[in-house]
Amino acid sequence: MLKTLGYVLLGIIGLLIILQFVAKPEKINEPITPDDIVEQLQVNADISQMLKAACYDCHSNQPKYPWYASVAPISWRIAEHIEVGRSELNFSEWGSYSKRRKDHKLEEMLEEVQTRHMPLAAYVNMHPEAKEVLTQTHIEKLKNWVNSERAKLESDTTSTQP
Repeated sequence: MLKTLGYVLLGIIGLLIILQFVAKPEKINEPITPDDIVEQLQVNADISQMLKAACYDCHSNQPKYPWYASVAPISWRIAEHIEVGRSELNFSEWGSYSKRRKDHKLEEMLEEVQTRHMPLAAYVNMHPEAKEVLTQTHIEKLKNWVNSERAKLESDTTSTQP
């Protein structure tokens, strides 16, 4: 029995080593552009820090990859999370969103953070800096900022209507 367990363990280790040579997902790391939400909205330092610490790794073109993001099969899961996150909301492409979409994304962002659906628990557990910026005080600041930005969008919409 012990010998069989040893062979199984050796087989698993061998498989993990082989997986390291399988095609790895491409890492994204683009420079910040004028379309980025921080640039577009001239976001203050508190909110910018919160977004970058708790959101940007999955919702921008500037993720910071931890060392284990190069280890298969973990790298595949991280790449999938980033792909899904960016398809839902990409702060790096904020300037290309319509006013209606911006308003909706701001509303969703606040709702997801207030209900603690975002960032994902697994992300927060692995990124202490995200946990630090997700205090109730920070969430209240985010709420005020989101409501202010939504009001600006509403005022822009009403001022352009005939």
